[in-house]
Amino acid sequence: MTADGVAGTDLPEIDARQFRNVLGQFCTGITVITTLDEEGGPVGFACQSFAALSLDPPMVLFCPTKGSRTWAAIERAGRFCVNVLAEEQQPVCARFGSREPDKFAGIDWHPSDLELPLLDDALATIQCTVASVVDGGDHHIVIGRVQALSESTDSGRPLLFYRGQYTAIEPEKTVPAPWRADLDHFLTTTTLDTWL
Repeated sequence: MTADGVAGTDLPEIDARQFRNVLGQFCTGITVITTLDEEGGPVGFACQSFAALSLDPPMVLFCPTKGSRTWAAIERAGRFCVNVLAEEQQPVCARFGSREPDKFAGIDWHPSDLELPLLDDALATIQCTVASVVDGGDHHIVIGRVQALSESTDSGRPLLFYRGQYTAIEPEKTVPAPWRADLDHFLTTTTLDTWL
């Protein structure tokens, strides 16, 4: 067993393009992670590497690249906001995924009570303090302790990313599944083998 927990030392080389293609089969939501920089200005980046982590205590995680300027600002500030994008917010995603120096130019937002930038029309916002940071190869794994939550009162649908393209939920497929009660129970019951 090697130091990284993998048996054997002659592991096959993983092709980067194949890695992207295979992982592209996993559909993700799109978020914009925001904070304030040292001058008090809003900064943020588009992020699809986001997940719920713990119900008790309430925690989430996201994974910025190690060279991210927004991550550097978040690390200094010690707090961040996850803005869950709606399907109409493709231009917002494109803006925050660009190399534009002022990604907030032309973007509607407002400060929260915790003084974090909240994007207008986001489906949900999750405000957090940084609890810990773990090495994740060419990324960091940032674990945040949730401090405040909000969700849109509109019945919007999320902006999704699948196979390298934007996608969305089909309206006729948003009816709760027959096993919804079982799923709700699964997601809210903590046992040794649950993932959330």
